[in-house]
Amino acid sequence: MPFLVTSASGANGDGFGALLAFELDGTLRGTFIDDDRIVDPRGLAVDPNENLLFLNSGADRVLAISSHGRIVRDTGRIEGLNAGGANFGPDGRYFVGSRRTRTIVALSSSLDATVEYLLPPLVVPFPRGFAFGHDGRLFLASGIGPNGQGDNAILAFTLSTSLQPSRLVTDPELSPLDLAIAPNGNIVVSSERPFGALDAVTSVREYDTTDGHLVRVFSPKGKAEFRKPRGLRFAPNGLLYCVARDEVVGFDFASGECLGAIARLPRLNGQALEFFPC
Repeated sequence: MPFLVTSASGANGDGFGALLAFELDGTLRGTFIDDDRIVDPRGLAVDPNENLLFLNSGADRVLAISSHGRIVRDTGRIEGLNAGGANFGPDGRYFVGSRRTRTIVALSSSLDATVEYLLPPLVVPFPRGFAFGHDGRLFLASGIGPNGQGDNAILAFTLSTSLQPSRLVTDPELSPLDLAIAPNGNIVVSSERPFGALDAVTSVREYDTTDGHLVRVFSPKGKAEFRKPRGLRFAPNGLLYCVARDEVVGFDFASGECLGAIARLPRLNGQALEFFPC
């Protein structure tokens, strides 16, 4: 199954500003879809019910794309959305990290309904990835924004009872960029600390969802440059992929070993990754 990567542009770096397709061996297919509505693309998620790829465009809109590379749904411009990461929730809705309002918003998969707040505005200083756990809780990474302000923590929300969060993870070595749920139910988080520093320590960190303790640290160990790690996704075979500057890096989740760069592409400036049959 090929994988797709969003490459940022503009204020996010000198990237391609496109949705790129790669073979599993890392060979670049090229731009998956060429459409002027895709501007500085960010989060990606696949709707399992309709096999559509949902993409957050930097032009304050969300697009649904078919496996043939055609846009089949478009929200139109949503003033102030400034979308970051994305995931589908247990209720089938599409959830987006809104960086301007510092929260998570929900859209119906039809993309024709009003945007709703899942969490209150300004719930964190800067949202940096989120996912729904196996137990129904929402885990939200609170990171550092482009202005250098924010905090470094993982919050847990029990949506069925209260929106009052608990601070699950407090790790002095963590500066989160994205968050995913592992097959074992734990949280994995891409980290760059200090955020934006040339000598930042980069890693993927696994945390237990019961008490938030650090389970393991995945590091490149010289097998990849692993600069500016961002979006995380698990492949159908259970391997963990992380997009980064100029490369996509793979990890064997079972052993914790880095597999090196799965794909290399100068100026990639990867933001999000998704496996999509196309």
